Amino acid sequence: MRHRKKVKKLGRTASHRRATLRNMASALINHHQIKTTLAKAKAARSYVEKLITTGKNDSVHARREAFKFLQNRTLVKKLFDEIAPTFSDRNGGYTRIIKVGPRMGDGAEMAILQLVGFEQLIIDEQEKQKKKRKSREEKKKAKEKELAEEVPAAAEVEETKKEKEKKKEKPKKEKEAKAKEKPEKVEEAAKTEEEISAEKAKEPEKKEEPAEVPKETKTEKEQSSDAPKIEEQKEKTEESKEAKEPETEEAAKEDSEDKKGAEEDTGEEEKKK
Repeated sequence: MRHRKKVKKLGRTASHRRATLRNMASALINHHQIKTTLAKAKAARSYVEKLITTGKNDSVHARREAFKFLQNRTLVKKLFDEIAPTFSDRNGGYTRIIKVGPRMGDGAEMAILQLVGFEQLIIDEQEKQKKKRKSREEKKKAKEKELAEEVPAAAEVEETKKEKEKKKEKPKKEKEAKAKEKPEKVEEAAKTEEEISAEKAKEPEKKEEPAEVPKETKTEKEQSSDAPKIEEQKEKTEESKEAKEPETEEAAKEDSEDKKGAEEDTGEEEKKK
């Protein structure tokens, strides 16, 4: 049993619980309203009200005591200059807890912890937040529209860039092709020169033939001395021809006689049969 145990542990250690309550109190002083679970709101309520009572006594000691808990000089200044003076005529009851209902998910009871007398400021802050949200949404929509418009424009720009690059690449390719052809031609010419030199090396060196000496024309005296010799040669050739002609005639006659004898023999054999 929890008799005479007033401290709500909130499922945390002492240091963790002190840190959560400090954060909740600083958020309430800064924004005048926070939304949290009902148990945390009831635990933070006592700490915030004690800070406001210390803020009514504007002294160095009171400021140091408030800073000991909040650990923030700007919040201490706001507490002593803005919040505490509004509660100068009120003795306690500086905060209000409004139950909201169960939380989606774990079903924990939710509540709003707010400062009394700052309702108008809370409403103004809520309106400012709504305006900020609307402006953010409008900016998002405008950005989305710009992006949607930029996409086709970007595509067109890319296409134009590609076309320009292609046009630039064509002369480059032609130049490269020409540059490649030139060394090939040079190589072919060098090859032909090398082949010619190799063929020359393979071929045996031709001996230089001596120039033909023109035949000396015979004189009339020499021709007259050679005339009887030429006549003798002509007579010999004619005699050889005449000797050959009767020989050929005799051979032809013998052949004809042999044929006739063979025909007579074949005719007699047929008669016998």
